[in-house]
Amino acid sequence: MEKKILRLTTLVTGIFGVGFLLLLWFLPDIQARADSYVQQREQKKAEQWDSEMQAAMEGMTALEMMQYNTANGVGETQAEFAEQLRLKLPDGMEAAQVEIDNDYLNQIISIHIPEADQDYLYEYPMIGRSTHIDDLSYEVGAHEGVLEIAMDSVYEVKQRGDGPYLYLDFLTPHEVYDKVIVIDAGHGGKASGAIKKGVYEKDLNLSIVLALKDLFEENGDSSVGVYYTRTEDVNPSLKARADLANQAEADLFVSVHNNSTTSGKMSGISGTQVMYDETKANETYGSKQFAQICLDSLVGELGSRDKGLVKGSSIYIINHAQMPVALVEVGFMTNQEELEQLCDPEYQKKAAAGIYRAIYQALEEGF
Repeated sequence: MEKKILRLTTLVTGIFGVGFLLLLWFLPDIQARADSYVQQREQKKAEQWDSEMQAAMEGMTALEMMQYNTANGVGETQAEFAEQLRLKLPDGMEAAQVEIDNDYLNQIISIHIPEADQDYLYEYPMIGRSTHIDDLSYEVGAHEGVLEIAMDSVYEVKQRGDGPYLYLDFLTPHEVYDKVIVIDAGHGGKASGAIKKGVYEKDLNLSIVLALKDLFEENGDSSVGVYYTRTEDVNPSLKARADLANQAEADLFVSVHNNSTTSGKMSGISGTQVMYDETKANETYGSKQFAQICLDSLVGELGSRDKGLVKGSSIYIINHAQMPVALVEVGFMTNQEELEQLCDPEYQKKAAAGIYRAIYQALEEGF
């Protein structure tokens, strides 16, 4: 009896041993098949989710897609996302390759994403939360996708790259700069202003403003932000010019022009004038005080005749400006000698220097 039990035990042990060896032999294959099954199941779930997501987004605007992605935690839960806007970059792309243009006048921020195609917003979900965004649109151009963001006011873009993501924050000018200045080159485009001896006022105004821009850039004062209504031969509306100053909450607003006689005929009248808002003449640190600083600085720099301050509340950009504004008339184009001076690049630089010094004097005085 004991021998039978011993044989049975040996047989069972042998069977279990062989089974165990077989299990060890086939275990990697079994595990691989199990892993493959799990991966296939997860892939099917992902494909189903992608299909359902794309179907839900069909016909949505770019703004609606962003709102949908954010609300549904696409790509990342809301709790993990605190930035105003997050773009996922195409595979292999770095944040430094993305170009951002900011059209302050029209409050349009354009994001140029190299090699992004028509399906970019589906394949790389964008999420974000910003009450400053009025609209989003996406278009595909030559070798790039362009995302245009219409803002509700003037904002600076703070960008940060983190792996495959580009984060964007939108800051008001005063969150970036201590003081904000807006410079307007009068006229432009089809609005030539005065025309004398083949010289267009719009060109003189722009040349002086561009020389002024050079001065600000050479100074490199990061505490002062300067915005321009135009830096080329275009003609923004008067409303757009005033809106830029108001929406940027500028501390000072300067509009650069050149003068002519009422008749438009050449004459001996010459000199520098500055227009101000006489309805706010009694304000401390107001338009009249700022205009006087501009007049004194320009006359001192140019050696021109002081033609005084001129009431200008009937001028659109003056009566719509919510900050101290000065409209400078650098010189008379109807005076032959002054016209020749105004066409001289060195004289234009002197005019720019006069305005530049006036702005910094006003800031030092507490404007």
